[in-house]
Amino acid sequence: MDFALSPEQAELQRTVRAFLSEKSDDAAVRRLMEAEVGYDTAVWHQMATQLGLHGLAIAEEHGGAGFGLQEQAIVFEEMGRALLCAPYFATVALAAPALALSDAAAQYLPDIAAGATIATVSTDAATAVQQRADWTLTGELDHVLDGHLADLILVSAGDGLFAVAGDANGVKRELLATMDQTRKQARLTLDSVPARRIGSAAILGQVLDIAVVLLAAEQVGGASACLEQTVEYAKVREQFGRPIGSFQAIKHTWTEMLLEVESARAAAQYAAWAADAAPEELPVAAALAKAHCSEAYARVATESIQLHGGIGFTWEHRTHLYYKRAKSSELLFGAPAAHREQLVTRLAL
Repeated sequence: MDFALSPEQAELQRTVRAFLSEKSDDAAVRRLMEAEVGYDTAVWHQMATQLGLHGLAIAEEHGGAGFGLQEQAIVFEEMGRALLCAPYFATVALAAPALALSDAAAQYLPDIAAGATIATVSTDAATAVQQRADWTLTGELDHVLDGHLADLILVSAGDGLFAVAGDANGVKRELLATMDQTRKQARLTLDSVPARRIGSAAILGQVLDIAVVLLAAEQVGGASACLEQTVEYAKVREQFGRPIGSFQAIKHTWTEMLLEVESARAAAQYAAWAADAAPEELPVAAALAKAHCSEAYARVATESIQLHGGIGFTWEHRTHLYYKRAKSSELLFGAPAAHREQLVTRLAL
């Protein structure tokens, strides 16, 4: 097991980092987080067509590049560093893996790889009614990532997984006011909405393991950015006639933050490796990575605020955006305690 990046992976990291440093700077993040749509369509198109990011882990037969979760995790780490505002996580980390396991892969994945379809998955279930060969879904789905604009919504109902068109009759969308404005969430109400059964509801269990691994990678990127901006600040911020970074107490805190970041990176990399090379280890590795990386990101973001002089929620500073992303990601798909319980269950302890 070697976690060092291959030359190709290092080039992927450099390319994505350079792209996002230009397209997802502080001004872009603030502009998009305040806009209802929440993403830049031109940047979205470039990500899909010029960089091939949407189809990176989609099979070549469905228009993708056929890479594994390790390469996908590199991309998500960079997006976490840049606080990218886009429906990328919902589409690529949630919907694409679900579709790949479904009966509808050939129909939907090529458009996702091309950036033509924005998709999402609801973790709430609906009620399905069948009339001959047709299905309809009814129910309320809360906190659906990018559900306010998704072209395709995947919903479980009973023992099935269903595909719903975002613009279908009976779909009502409501954008929610959330703490982390860089990742949009919506409440969807389905009223006898036409749906297509594309597989078993059990697919979602496998997909959530993949999603939390990629979320862990994103959390590592955010924590890394917090550490780097804190170190740079402490080099120039002076107190008592010297940079505050020269004080031993600050250096100790930096060391603890670095340990948090690197231990989180190891957990996330192991989980991504397991997804590609040892799928039988994925359930345990995913629960471990989500629990550890969630807490590591939250702790590093909190220390970053403290070392910036308790800057807290000062609107002009980027630090609070990372803190809000850290806290919302900590609870997304379950709090760390829930994932530790899963870990115990999966290890049969």
